[in-house]
Amino acid sequence: MSTATDPDVVAAPPAATESMTPPARLRRAWRGHAEDPRWVRPALLGLLAATAVTYLWNLGASGWANSFYAAAVQAGTQSWTAWLFGALDAPGLITVDKPPASLWVMALSGRLFGFSSWSLLAPQALMGVAAVGLLYLTVRRWSGPRTALAAGALLAATPVAVLMFRFDNPDALLVLTMVAAAYTTTRAVDAAGRRAGTWWLVATGALVGLGFLTKQLQVLLVVPALVLAVLVVAPSSPRRRIGDLLAGGVAMIVSAGWYVALVELWPASSRPYIGGSTTNSLLELALGYNGLGRILGDEGGGRGGVPAGGPPPRGTGGPGGPGGPGGGFGGAPGVERLFTAEFSGQASWLLPAALVLLVAGLWALRGAPRTDRTRGLLVLGGAWTLVHAVVFSAMSGIIHPYYAVALAPGIALTAAVGASVLWRRRAAAWARVVLAAVVAGTAAWSAVVLTQHDWLPWARWVLLVAGVLGAVAVLVAPARVGRVATVGVVAALVAALGGSTAFAAQTALTPHQGSIVSAGPGGGRERPGGTDGRARPGGPEGEAPSPQLVALLQGAGTRWAAATTGAQSAASLQLASGVPVMAMGGFMGSDPAPTLAQFQAAVASGEVRYYVEGGGGTNDDDLPRNGGPGTRGTSGEIRIWIQTNFTPIDVAGRTVYDLGAPRR
Repeated sequence: MSTATDPDVVAAPPAATESMTPPARLRRAWRGHAEDPRWVRPALLGLLAATAVTYLWNLGASGWANSFYAAAVQAGTQSWTAWLFGALDAPGLITVDKPPASLWVMALSGRLFGFSSWSLLAPQALMGVAAVGLLYLTVRRWSGPRTALAAGALLAATPVAVLMFRFDNPDALLVLTMVAAAYTTTRAVDAAGRRAGTWWLVATGALVGLGFLTKQLQVLLVVPALVLAVLVVAPSSPRRRIGDLLAGGVAMIVSAGWYVALVELWPASSRPYIGGSTTNSLLELALGYNGLGRILGDEGGGRGGVPAGGPPPRGTGGPGGPGGPGGGFGGAPGVERLFTAEFSGQASWLLPAALVLLVAGLWALRGAPRTDRTRGLLVLGGAWTLVHAVVFSAMSGIIHPYYAVALAPGIALTAAVGASVLWRRRAAAWARVVLAAVVAGTAAWSAVVLTQHDWLPWARWVLLVAGVLGAVAVLVAPARVGRVATVGVVAALVAALGGSTAFAAQTALTPHQGSIVSAGPGGGRERPGGTDGRARPGGPEGEAPSPQLVALLQGAGTRWAAATTGAQSAASLQLASGVPVMAMGGFMGSDPAPTLAQFQAAVASGEVRYYVEGGGGTNDDDLPRNGGPGTRGTSGEIRIWIQTNFTPIDVAGRTVYDLGAPRR
């Protein structure tokens, strides 16, 4: 391992634990590496403990968080078939519009500890702690413990990471698999040229495959960074590097492909319909709605281009809403997207700094050997950041601000390593100038972000003043002026991290519910209809059905207690009553499941007892006339058939049809 260009870097020692006795292993776990200062392991444990407290604190306040996924988790605790396919209900009519890996974890937690808000969300929080620990280990191997602690702390305190690791979206497991793949890649490089190196890359491929089963093609955005790290840094021959990467590619295909093959080969009549697809195919879902459709803006799918986060504003000319494709949720495509109000507070606080430090760090290491590990980390983190930033900026399809959580590890890694490289070279005037500019620029950008969100006006001035003091302190760092320098360094840290840390703390203290949530002030509970404030089928997410309606469903005694149009309404009914509710048409009621004939057969055989109209802000009686959600495809046909053949009754303000009592 080459550390000649960075003498302060502590190289990871060779593994020599196989011959250790159990007591020696425990001492090693508590003390850490023998060559580390004694403060390193306590600092790491403190970081992990603080992360755990932040992510677990008052976790139950978010209730079911995203009820769309919570209902699928509930179904998975009631039926192993629903668990396997990620169905929205225990009998298994239709799945969520993502693969089920993240649901598997949460449903297993629910089976072990009982289904509750805590058993739903605690695994997500623990994934966050694990991601922070794995990022530490990744950086520790190649750039020493100080830089590793900084990278882990930056990830833990990124506002969107605090949000997603306290929420039940698939993004928590996605980020964990990405960070774990980065760690196994560094292990593979360290063992390159030996059989162990190949097997570590096989593990990398398997983790990427697991990421595919979590959120499909999005995980592939990290693959270029992993490949570059191996090609640039591994000391083995080019032929061996390429061969090892091919082995990792095969492992990735096998790790993801077994489940795709299982779903595709399973008789469609005996498994749930694949939500969000047009052909009842998981592969088509991956390549279409969750793949190229996100990039090109033509999601298609059973929902007709309507996102799983909510419908677009009507009359805007496309699924993206205002500003063209993609504009309804994350702003219009373009270089500025990640710096607009929709995205800026999520993970962009250190993005400009990371890009500057990436360039400066690579310049500082330009004379290092090809296998230099510190430069390898910059390549890994820089490619991670750039690929995600470019793709997220260019996407014309559905994009939500919380997607930025996948950027967070790359930014944290790049910023920590780049700053470390320049700080070690602070004797050079150019390195101090760059660091000072980064401190001042980050403070200024943080003030802009706070202004965009109209939050903590006084903090903007604190950040700007701290930015000036910190920049001056960095410029005079070699002079070592004692307490003045210490005050300056503290000011630099406040300038660089104060805004994002305050945003993250506010996020941790705020309950979050709904499908469209974001970090920071105002991002805790979506308005009805999402970002545009318009109503959705089923009413505002999180709206609890009345006790009378819950009692009616619990007494149904049928396979499905009720049916309703769309998953939002179905989820609230199912979570409140604990009995299966059929989500006709999937998320927005536009998926072709069930067909009219299938629903009529279910009613005739007594499998479904009630049909419940959507509650909240949707006027269901207007839907057939205005072409709104719930009228497209089979769901609209079924609803008209129900209205024609059954008599409505009022149950505490909700219109219900008793499907066991047809009109005479």
